[in-house]
Amino acid sequence: MIDAILSLPVLSVFLIPTLSSYSTSLNLVFFYMTWSTLVLSHPPLRVELFGTIIVRLIFYVIPSLLFFLFDILTPSAAVVVKAQGEAGLPSGSKRGKIRWKEIKVAGWAIVNLALGIALQGVIELIRTKLFVLPSSLKVSMKLPMPGEMLKDMACATLGREVLAYIIHRYVLHHGNNFATQQHQSWYHSLHTPFPLTAHYDHPLIYLLLNFIPTYLPAMLLRFHMLTYVAYLTIVSIEETFAFSGYTVMPTSFFLGGIARRTDIHLLSGAEGNFGPWGIVDWICGTSVGDSIVDDMEAEVEEHEIDESIRRAIEASKRRIREVDQKRRRKVRESFRR
Repeated sequence: MIDAILSLPVLSVFLIPTLSSYSTSLNLVFFYMTWSTLVLSHPPLRVELFGTIIVRLIFYVIPSLLFFLFDILTPSAAVVVKAQGEAGLPSGSKRGKIRWKEIKVAGWAIVNLALGIALQGVIELIRTKLFVLPSSLKVSMKLPMPGEMLKDMACATLGREVLAYIIHRYVLHHGNNFATQQHQSWYHSLHTPFPLTAHYDHPLIYLLLNFIPTYLPAMLLRFHMLTYVAYLTIVSIEETFAFSGYTVMPTSFFLGGIARRTDIHLLSGAEGNFGPWGIVDWICGTSVGDSIVDDMEAEVEEHEIDESIRRAIEASKRRIREVDQKRRRKVRESFRR
C-alpha cells in the first residue's frame, strides 16, 4: 500500500501542476500522461482510495498534526495567535501539561478519518462487486472540463452544507436520543475547537455528520476522480483552519468567518451555526455572531478601503512625479541661461 501511495505516477498527479517550471501547455501534457499512466496501472478502487488518502494526509492530517504539536509543545507562542487565548489551547492553559484527554481526541480524530475512508472503499466494493454497478466516482483517462468541475463542486458544496445543517440541527441537537447524547458527551465535551477536532466525535456520529454530507453529494453526482480530489482538498483545508482556533487565517472572509462560527457554535452550547459555511444558517436565521453575509459586507468594505488607499498612493506618486519633472525643467533652464 505504501509503495503504491508513494509511487511516481500517484505523486506526479499532485506535484506536477504546482512544482513544474514548464509552460502551461507542457504541464497539461505531463499531467495527462501521468494521470493516464496511473489509471492504466492501478485498479479504479485503488486510485480512488489512494487519492483520497493522499489529499487527506497533505491537506488535513499533516498540517493539523503540526498545529496540534505547536499548541502542546510551545503553548506560550501558540497562545498569541489563539482566538480564545489560553482557553483555546488543547489543555485549556499554557501552564498545564498535555493530558491523556487531548491525546485521545487526536487519536480518535485519526481513527474516524480512517474509518470514513474504509467505508468509502466498502461502498465501492458493494456497488461494483455485489450489484455490478459503475463505481461511485469516475476513474477514467478522460479529463473533466474546468466548467464541469466548477459546476459539480458548487453543487456538492451546497449539498454538503444542506445535509450537514439538517443532520446537525435536527438529529444531533434535537430531542434526547442516542445521537444527541453521544454528540454531547464527545464533541461538546471540548472547551474550544483545536487542531484535529474537526474529525473528533463518536464514530457513528462522525460518519453521520462528516462523512455522509461530504461523500454522498460526490457519489450522487458521480464526480470524476480529479473533481473529487479538488473538492476534497477544499473541504480538508476548510476543516484544518476552521477547527484550529487561530486568529491568523489565509483568508479573513472565507476561512476566518468559518472559524469564528465554529468557535461560537461550541462556546455557545450549540445555539446556532450548524452548517459548515454558514449559508443555511443565514437563510434559516440560526447564525450566532457574524453571519456569512456580514463577513461578505466586511470584506467588500475592506476592499473599498484598500482601493481608496491605492488611489491615494497613486495620486501621491503622480504628484511627486509632476513636482520632480518641474524641478528638472527648472534645472535645465538654469543651465541654458
